[in-house]
Amino acid sequence: MMKRIGILFGCVLLLCSSQAKPKKQIDKAGWLLGTWKNETAKGTVYESWHRVNDTEFTGKSYLLEGKDTLIFESLKLVQEQRSLVYIPTVKGHNNDLPVRFTLTKISDTDLVFENAQHDFPQRITYKKIAADTLVAEISGIQNGQQVKETFPMKKI
Repeated sequence: MMKRIGILFGCVLLLCSSQAKPKKQIDKAGWLLGTWKNETAKGTVYESWHRVNDTEFTGKSYLLEGKDTLIFESLKLVQEQRSLVYIPTVKGHNNDLPVRFTLTKISDTDLVFENAQHDFPQRITYKKIAADTLVAEISGIQNGQQVKETFPMKKI
């Protein structure tokens, strides 16, 4: 009887230890890593993401206008316990302080972050179209009107 209990206990331990740990939300966002570009009439906009550690990505968004580089946004994507938070700091906005957007939707191709209290945007979305293509979008209410700006980007 004791031998059977020991075998049963061993099997249960083996099954429990072999189950994969659930992926952190930040790991599902790994497709965002790298450098992306968007050609515009004003110049080329770049967004670059790097993994800092297993709970944080950092990034920056900048415009290359001729020979001038204008960094206009510092970015963080942080896994905080059970939630993923997108934290941009935009030069000349919000007193140059960071704004927090909380993840509201995640899939293999979509990241949606929201902050209903922010003036604009209230929603930031990244949609993976292909391994080398994504569309970033900011949207929300601005001056009483629904506004949406899209930024198609290619990985370089």
